Amino acid sequence: MRLWHEALIKKLPRQQLLGQHRECCALRGKGWGKPHSTVNYVFNYSPYKLFQYHLQVMTEMRKRGYHPDEKWLNPLYRGQTSKVYLELEEVIQTFPIYPEHNNDYLEDCKENLREKGIII
Repeated sequence: MRLWHEALIKKLPRQQLLGQHRECCALRGKGWGKPHSTVNYVFNYSPYKLFQYHLQVMTEMRKRGYHPDEKWLNPLYRGQTSKVYLELEEVIQTFPIYPEHNNDYLEDCKENLREKGIII
């Protein structure tokens, strides 16, 4: 699992963009709080930040003609098998959404993509 640096979302190829949507869905649902070395930092913040990130992914998907389930536009929604949040305090959006998404992380993401043969 990986959350790409948000500066790359608009540049991601189809496969990576759709994969990012699936990963966001998994993290927002039953994956919330389950350790994974590349995304553990998201659990240090409100799930609302993950919603904000996911919203950017879904916005780009819609721009490209994809139709993510509109249920995911609700920050309380956690998928078909996880109970919705009863409440979730809204968090002011920052850029980057996650402070871990700094310039070093951006370069790491670009290198990861280059290793897959994707030049951005």
